[in-house]
Amino acid sequence: MGAAAKTVARDGAGEGGARRAGRAPTAGALVESVKAELGDEWLPALYRERVRTLRTRSFQLPAAAKSGSDVEVQHTLLGVELRAGRRRVSCPDLATARYLAVFARAGCAQVAVPYDITKISLIADELERAWQRMMLLAEHRAAARTPAFRTRLKKFIVELARAEIEALGAGAAVPQFNQNTRQRRRGA
Repeated sequence: MGAAAKTVARDGAGEGGARRAGRAPTAGALVESVKAELGDEWLPALYRERVRTLRTRSFQLPAAAKSGSDVEVQHTLLGVELRAGRRRVSCPDLATARYLAVFARAGCAQVAVPYDITKISLIADELERAWQRMMLLAEHRAAARTPAFRTRLKKFIVELARAEIEALGAGAAVPQFNQNTRQRRRGA
């Protein structure tokens, strides 16, 4: 069990996580409510349904930065780069950089990237939308709480998402290809 799961369990994400006689909901209960409200737009659910069902290749991301704000897509003279903390990764196009930026913000070390580049842009749109909605819901749920509590809530949500994405895995480094490519001879 990861650190986030232990903290969420300690804060009462289970049966006792609901409102107790006039007390504000705990961080664990709020994390679960955000996850439930997102439903199919929960980041790991999108990753499982939209990415892992495709032919993919695994991609090693640079060491996770301390905060998601340290992740940035940059346009340079050499092309598009993803900057995570002090590390930079050259990306073949903007869509791939946007796709990888979502996972870098979550702190994932390795993710699956669709092999078909025509699908990456649409999936990147969905992932970015899900990330923003996840952060906005966390902010909304804890609007009456202290800034420190809101920051801790966002951290718990990101840690839970990262743990679920890492559990799904990144797949093989090179995708499997269909080897049935026999050609027929003409006139034989």
